[in-house]
Amino acid sequence: MTEAAALPGRPRGGVIGGPATDRAVNVLAPNPSAMTLDGTNTWIVAEPDSGLAVVIDPGPLDETHLARVVETAAQAGKRVALTLLTHGHPDHAEGAARFAELTGTKVRALDPALRLGDEGLAPGDVITTGGLELRVVPTPGHTADSLCFHLPADRAVLTGDTVLGRGTTVVAHPDGRLGDYLDSLRRLRSLTVDDGVRTVLPGHGPVLDDAQGAVEFYLAHRASRLAQVETAVEDGYTTPSEVVAHVYADVDRSLWPAAELSVRAQLDYLEEHGLIW
Repeated sequence: MTEAAALPGRPRGGVIGGPATDRAVNVLAPNPSAMTLDGTNTWIVAEPDSGLAVVIDPGPLDETHLARVVETAAQAGKRVALTLLTHGHPDHAEGAARFAELTGTKVRALDPALRLGDEGLAPGDVITTGGLELRVVPTPGHTADSLCFHLPADRAVLTGDTVLGRGTTVVAHPDGRLGDYLDSLRRLRSLTVDDGVRTVLPGHGPVLDDAQGAVEFYLAHRASRLAQVETAVEDGYTTPSEVVAHVYADVDRSLWPAAELSVRAQLDYLEEHGLIW
């Protein structure tokens, strides 16, 4: 067993960018950081025999990156015909308006403020550009406007920041809510059980070849952290910063501000459910 195979979700080794499934190609944005891992994954998705492609999350406003996305599609004999957003965080969406100018496409998103064109996205929508089938899956929690895209033909799901290729994501309080996030993870788990989804195409980090294992890990991790936060409060750690220092002592301190967002979401959840007061 390789080291990667032993990790949750079985992340693929090697270069993160490039073809990931028969229909999905990743163009990695040059914005690596502690929060974005290797950078933002911009996904080009298309039927193999179609001349039209859909781009998901153009990424940051970086002219070189945006041009490279267009060029990668063109080299495969495809024209970008539609742009989709998983959510509105700048590392995913800041370049969308400029990318729409470069490609002449509309931008569809759940949040009306992010759309370019009359048509948005809603749970249950099916994208059929160029014969492609992408099903819109509502997954609020990381943010209120977070969506995933189910790609049935490849037994894959594009998860944005809802599930990452490495580590775990932030519940971005107050916009993100833990209860919503747990429901979204359960919804993704049902895709792996009922719809045969095997592959996670994340917004950051490597592709995961064990979608069910990844989602189960996320659910277990959230349950564990929630129990730790509840215990910390019972032990007298009352402020979010105190809870972070106690519960997230094993996490790089540079990530503590992000961890505090998740802690605030967890505290809200515990209070709403009458577990702390």
